[in-house]
Amino acid sequence: MKSKSKNHFFIIKMIRFGTVGFSGLLLDFSVTYVLKDTFFVNPYLSSAIGFIVAATSNYFLNRIWTFESANKNIIPQFISFFSIAVLGLVLNSFCIMLFTHLDIQFYYSKALAVFVVFFWNFAANFFLTFKERKKLAHLKLAKPNVHKSI
Repeated sequence: MKSKSKNHFFIIKMIRFGTVGFSGLLLDFSVTYVLKDTFFVNPYLSSAIGFIVAATSNYFLNRIWTFESANKNIIPQFISFFSIAVLGLVLNSFCIMLFTHLDIQFYYSKALAVFVVFFWNFAANFFLTFKERKKLAHLKLAKPNVHKSI
């Protein structure tokens, strides 16, 4: 029974992470569009700003909703989350290059890359950025070691 509830916990976190990620995608595209097409900002700068805004939003949504983090060290946690997002961006580009080199059409390559990067981002944030939930759960299960001396 315990492993079933752990699996349920993990799957719920993954679904929430994906939902937050989708909201980030919409925010990224919206910010990029407004900057590029309304304010005529350089497309690459617009895209970079869209990524930063979306990653920041994703951090706070995942912190509050997905992982329910109580960690008071927000700045180091944000740096961890953002670093993982940047590594995910690099991994995304690498996957697209690799898949297109293997003669997979660009948009199929991009879709495969999004799939790979989703699991990278989720696992890295679950086990690194928001790991305190695991520590707290472990502490609740631990029994105090009481020795009586005579």
